[in-house]
Amino acid sequence: MHGLRQKILGLLRRQFLAGVIVIVPLILTFMVLRFLFGGVDNLFIPLEDKILGTRIPGLGFLATLIIIYLVGVLATNVIGSRLIRLWDILFTKTPLVRTIYGASKQFLEGLTLPGKKAFQQAVLVEYPRTGSYAVGFVSNKLEIQEKNSRRELISVFIPTTPTPFTGFVILFPPDQVMELEVPVEQALRFVVSGGIAAAEGLLLPKAK
Repeated sequence: MHGLRQKILGLLRRQFLAGVIVIVPLILTFMVLRFLFGGVDNLFIPLEDKILGTRIPGLGFLATLIIIYLVGVLATNVIGSRLIRLWDILFTKTPLVRTIYGASKQFLEGLTLPGKKAFQQAVLVEYPRTGSYAVGFVSNKLEIQEKNSRRELISVFIPTTPTPFTGFVILFPPDQVMELEVPVEQALRFVVSGGIAAAEGLLLPKAK
């Protein structure tokens, strides 16, 4: 009897965990999409009221997806790519706008386009206080002038959960940055999942 109960409990546990594995990624994906497109959906409310006389929930979200797709179609043909280049030139020469536009475009291209890497290495840094650690990504290496010497610093982007498009850029001395023995994509999944998708060895620094 005891053995049968253990088998039933084991089966229920496996089935429950299987459900968690399926549901949690869906919930996280929904949260990210809701955060990204919720504001866009609200932008369409005045237009819906003016044209339709009522609001249709999700219409702004659907319109956003269609617009993104159509822009993608435009950007992948000869005439459209020329128009996109003109658009880039206009925005990259406009004060203030060029800073935001250029940085965000470079960031997204690094995450989505093959051959372009926004981040060089997944790392572990002591942040936001002594004794606490955060997973970050090396975005650049630079030197600063200090009196009669130059000092090397590493630019580390520390993303927030569950939207990795926002976060903090902090400069660390090299000896305060521990490289992780995992691909950038795997470490990013760890951050987006809130630590749920922790792979074995994620927090093991590379051996020097």
